[in-house]
Amino acid sequence: MPLLAVGTLAYDDVYTPYGEAKMIQGGSCSYIAMAAAQFVEPVQIVSVIGEDFKEEYLTDLKRRGADLEGVETIAGGKSFYWAGRYHDDMMGRDTLDTQLNVLADFDPKVPESYRRTDYIMLGNLTPAVQSRVLDQLDHRPKLVALDTMNFWMDVALDDLKAVLKRIDVLIINDEEARQLSGELSLLTAAAKIVEMGPKNLIIKKGEHGALLFEGDRVFSAPALLLPEVVDPTGAGDTFAGGLMGYLAASDDTSFENLKRAVIYGSAMASFVVEDFGPRRLRELDRAQIDERVERFVSLTNVAL
Repeated sequence: MPLLAVGTLAYDDVYTPYGEAKMIQGGSCSYIAMAAAQFVEPVQIVSVIGEDFKEEYLTDLKRRGADLEGVETIAGGKSFYWAGRYHDDMMGRDTLDTQLNVLADFDPKVPESYRRTDYIMLGNLTPAVQSRVLDQLDHRPKLVALDTMNFWMDVALDDLKAVLKRIDVLIINDEEARQLSGELSLLTAAAKIVEMGPKNLIIKKGEHGALLFEGDRVFSAPALLLPEVVDPTGAGDTFAGGLMGYLAASDDTSFENLKRAVIYGSAMASFVVEDFGPRRLRELDRAQIDERVERFVSLTNVAL
């Protein structure tokens, strides 16, 4: 089963207490594709870039199993760019610069060959753009996951609520869950958000793991303590890529398999933070991933 990923391909400048990296490969689709391709091929990418986007990045994505037919190159355009500096605790960050460039007028075009894909990952974009992707599909996919952020809750809440009615899995963090629901309790917040449309809700809690909700069932995934977190950029997208890549590969959307997918997504995210950008993902093999997954499993394996 292929995976369709919609989002950004970008350049990032990142500053952390561990150093800095300038004009490195970034964007949600870079992280989603690199993580998902460990489990499933092809990863069909719908995105937009300028002529300045490095050919070596595109070649590397193709080598890893990405299908780039849906990537539009704007003649004379500049690619999306973001710069940020992380605080000493690595929990907060300040955005130093954001240049939408070609992303400002992004009108996604889903190639004919992508339109019957059963597993869709809608990266963090304008809710109206996410809806336009779904409008172009030829059928109802088996599973559509969506990532969003508090900014869209502030400026495009009606559009966000409209697209939530069309998806199966919403992936947000705890702060966003509270804002979207208006509730302080995550349990109450989850119940309210599920009423908006998605069957499943995943709440990311950073260094405290992740929560998966379906009806009255709740699964709590642990976080892996790491000696160093060098760069958290892309951790959420890598989580989503690992999650969706595993689900597409197994072609099983049951709650039990979603639990397994959350663990695989968490494992992939634990790798990416160990170096700047997606560098760490380029070094991975399946044996390393399986070993990391076993470490996650051991955190919750208790005999009573």
